[in-house]
Amino acid sequence: QVQLVESGGGLVQAGGSLRLSCAASGHTFSTYIMGWFRQAPGTEREFVATISRRGGYTRVADSFKGRFTISRDNAKNTVYLQMNSLKPEDAAVYYCAASSVVSSVVVTTAGGYDYWGQGTQVTVSS
Repeated sequence: QVQLVESGGGLVQAGGSLRLSCAASGHTFSTYIMGWFRQAPGTEREFVATISRRGGYTRVADSFKGRFTISRDNAKNTVYLQMNSLKPEDAAVYYCAASSVVSSVVVTTAGGYDYWGQGTQVTVSS
């Protein structure tokens, strides 16, 4: 089992940047595919980005390509989401998640994740 704790959210002006972090407990972090999702009020949880176990492969949802980057540091048991050129519509609660799926390099669907953090709020002012 792994516990995930997100941080780095907050209030930023449109056009600004934030870097979200997700720290994982335990000694098996590198065995998990990691992902970021977000959810705005009244909407379904939305896939943002995912990264393979060793970090060599990433996938970012088309909506965020060119603005968001996912990375991980297995020595620090941490996954990051760098968000640039933020827009007011990026405001949401951002969640990190861990997947133990073995048949894929990355996972883009929420149902494929076993563990979730509590989320961190991102607010973007116009």
